[in-house]
Amino acid sequence: MAEPIQITRSVSIDPAEIEESFIRASGPGGQNVNKVASAVQLRFDLRNSPNVPEPMKRRIAALAGSRITKDGVILITANGHRDQPLNRSEALARLVALLKAGAHVPKPRLATRPTLASKKRRLEGKSVRSQVKQMRGRPRAED
Repeated sequence: MAEPIQITRSVSIDPAEIEESFIRASGPGGQNVNKVASAVQLRFDLRNSPNVPEPMKRRIAALAGSRITKDGVILITANGHRDQPLNRSEALARLVALLKAGAHVPKPRLATRPTLASKKRRLEGKSVRSQVKQMRGRPRAED
């Protein structure tokens, strides 16, 4: 029995929840690419994982973007190396990094007002741009 993969102090996932399949890779490898399935496709069912809390699942799903399917399965493909074990460890590291990023609760932003100095700087910049653009116009006839 493999030991659980630690994400945070309180959250860990069972390696049995991760499904790996090996496919032929494009890229480096020469003729070996046509013979050996060295790329790995890693699948993790986020929606049905009992070890990941619900708020964390929502953050991870937002971070995953196009790597998550409609069924809530995270799909990670690694084919950067010629070696199957290296691709396997890279895919697992990317999954763990995604889960750790989703474990981080973002600090809520506090609305603040701009300072008087920043308002003055903004208005000065606008007037400078205005002068530059006025100088680009056609010369006016002197009376």
